[in-house]
Order: sequence, then C-alpha cells, then structure tokens
Amino acid sequence: MKWINRLDKYVVALLIISVAVAFLIHFPELISLADKELNDQTLFPDLEFNEVMSEVLFAAVSLIGLFLLNIAIFRFDRPSSRIGWAKLGLSFLFTWLASMAFSKLFIFLHHHLGLPVIHSTAHHYLHPLRDIIVASIVTGICFISYLIRKSQQVVLENEQLRTENLLTQYEALKSQLNPHMLFNSLNTLRSLIRETPDKAQNYLQELSYVLRYTLQENDQKQVTLEEEMHFVRAYIYLLKMRYEENLNFDISLPDGVERAQVPPMSVQLLIENAVKHNEISKRRPFTIRIHATEAALTVSNRLQPKLTSTAGTRIGLSNLAKRYQLLFKKEIVVTQGDSLFQVQIPLI
Repeated sequence: MKWINRLDKYVVALLIISVAVAFLIHFPELISLADKELNDQTLFPDLEFNEVMSEVLFAAVSLIGLFLLNIAIFRFDRPSSRIGWAKLGLSFLFTWLASMAFSKLFIFLHHHLGLPVIHSTAHHYLHPLRDIIVASIVTGICFISYLIRKSQQVVLENEQLRTENLLTQYEALKSQLNPHMLFNSLNTLRSLIRETPDKAQNYLQELSYVLRYTLQENDQKQVTLEEEMHFVRAYIYLLKMRYEENLNFDISLPDGVERAQVPPMSVQLLIENAVKHNEISKRRPFTIRIHATEAALTVSNRLQPKLTSTAGTRIGLSNLAKRYQLLFKKEIVVTQGDSLFQVQIPLI
C-alpha cells in the first residue's frame, strides 16, 4: 500500500509538471489567443482555440512520454544508479532527439488524421528552440528527482544504521544487567537456605516470579510504571525475607502516573543499588523512599555506608543512564550529599 501511495504521488507530480511545461512553452500563443483585439498585430495571427489546445495537449503527452523514456533508459528512479555528467549529457541528447521526433509525429498526425495545428510561420521557427527547452527541463527535473531520491536513501540508511547501533548497545546493556541481578538473588537464596530453610521455599517461589518477569520483559525497551512497580513489590518481598524489619520502604505514587513509561527493571536497579552499598542491621535499620511526580520518580535513602564496603563500580547507575540516553535522549539525576543519596529518573 505504501508503494502504491508513493507511485501515485510520483505520477501526479509527473502529470502536473508536464501540463505546466506544456502551457509555459506555448505561453506566447496563449497570450495572443486571449487578446483578440491584437490578434492580427502579433506574431501569431488568426489563432483558433482548438489549434492552440491541440498543440498544448500534444506537448503535455509528449512530455510525459519523454519523462517515462528517460526513467526507463537511464534509471533516474533508482538511487543506486550512478548518474555522471556523461550520462546526463546522453540523457539531454536523447531527450532532444526524441522531442524532435514527437514534433514530426504531430505533423504526421495532422496530415493523416486532421489534428488542428498552428500555421503561423513564427510558431514553426520556435519549435527547434522549444525542443531544446523541453530537453533541458526534462533532463533537469529527472536529475533533480534522482538527487532527491539518493539523498533520501542516504538519510534512510544512516537512520537504519543508527537504529541498529542503538539496538546493539541496548542489548549489550541488558545482557550486562540480568546476570548481575541473578547473581545477587542466588547469593540471598544461598544464605536463606543455610539459615532459614522454611523461608527459602517461599523465597524461591517469589524469585521464580521475579526471574520470569525479567525474561518476559527482556525484549521490551520500556514498560509502564504500573508494570514496573508490580515487579518491584515482588522484589521488595524477596529483600524483606532476608532483612525482615531492618529494611523498610516508604512508597508514595500519586494517581495518574501509572501509565508513564520507564525502562524495565529501572526502579528495581535503584533499590538494589541502595541495598548493596548501605548497612542494614538491627543497630542501623534502613529505609528506602520511593516517590514520584508527573515528571519524575525519585529513589532516595539516608547514607549509612557499610564498614567493610569498597568503592563501588557504579555499573548499575551507568547502565541505567545509558539506557535512558539511548531510548529517550534524557538524563537521570544523581545527587549525593553528606547524609542523603537520591536518584531521579524521568517518567516518559
């Protein structure tokens, strides 16, 4: 259907150009025909309406034929064709000769079928000049059309390459993210199996759900905040199974933000990052706050670094920042003060 629409637009443009040029090259005759009072004092005396319209109509048909012949022979419709000066010159020469041949055909049809023609001497002397003008116009428009098509193809190819590059980068980021989460979850499961086997069974069921979500959303570039938060609450359950009352969450999401879009596992990543780098114990309970506005979602926590912690690689935040840049051309905002750490991600 798209191909037919493009063809229709091209055919309509071809017809409009042909008719317009046909009228323009017969503009002197049309002026003389319109001004009957000066008819006898012009270069084209005694003009008849049917004669002028016959010439214009045949010129329009000839122009359409010349366009089609040029396209068929020199492939101006193919951006992959190589159109140099030599080929352009051949096109002009061919069109000029073909235009003269069409003029001879018109005379032949006049003599044998009685087509009306203009008998003015000046009109006949103008025919060679008009053949050159027609050849120049046809060749020029065909070449301009070729350049436009070629430019559009270059833009399309560049966009395709850019899209493929973005997809490659995005897939690389996802492949980096999923093993990271699985590794942390299995470590937690190992600890629960050793310490509280009964809780480990429930944890394993919830972990299966979380991993199933991860796999299902693996091909998605963005999900609704509502979908992400369903996943986050399951992930929070896994965390609280391990940390119990030592880990708390303060979640505040206003009505109307559920349909906003975020990259999958983005909020979960921020929670995981906070848990990874902060002490969570009976001595120092830990609270993660999640709140949102119409424009952004913020995950924040009070800083209480682990005593044995090492400098983080910030792979998770770097991953999330790159995904936002690739998908939405937007930036996340990371703020770290003396006692507070927060990350703000845009809601799309």
